[in-house]
Amino acid sequence: MTTTRSKRWNGNIESLKADYLGGVITQMDTYGDRVQFALATSGNGPRYQLTNSAGKKMAFDGNHHLHHPEDGEFAPGNATGVFTLEQIKLAKVGGLKPARTLSTGTVKRASTTRAPSAATRAKDLVDSEKYEYFKANRATLPDTIGEHSAEITAMMRAGMSAEQAFGEILKKYF
Repeated sequence: MTTTRSKRWNGNIESLKADYLGGVITQMDTYGDRVQFALATSGNGPRYQLTNSAGKKMAFDGNHHLHHPEDGEFAPGNATGVFTLEQIKLAKVGGLKPARTLSTGTVKRASTTRAPSAATRAKDLVDSEKYEYFKANRATLPDTIGEHSAEITAMMRAGMSAEQAFGEILKKYF
């Protein structure tokens, strides 16, 4: 007797754990800036397919390992709509609100728990972008750049990108 251990996921991105979404973000940073999740799932989370700017697709299982998708696994009705990297980052910090899926056209509502305010989501996004820039450029930044963290954050909240804010601090103090 053959059985499968998969179940149908509800497609609600807010129901995915932050650790799982962190793995998705890591793969998106490397392989593609758009993601689509399969509704059938097993293990840690749903399988997903990344699409890069050239239209090339790569699929991953719930453990973030390469996966060879079955026929129709990411077809309409079997998968969510397409999400961008920014939407996944917002979902990770709890800020993705109703998400319209391309496959069904339905609106997914947030759960009854209260989501963080817009100010909290913006602060978390700035902190995340600042850390990602620091991590990617750690080798070229001065050891004492951390002393200016609050100033970098203030510049980013005023609308500068992480690269611009770090550049201003480097010009001003180093």
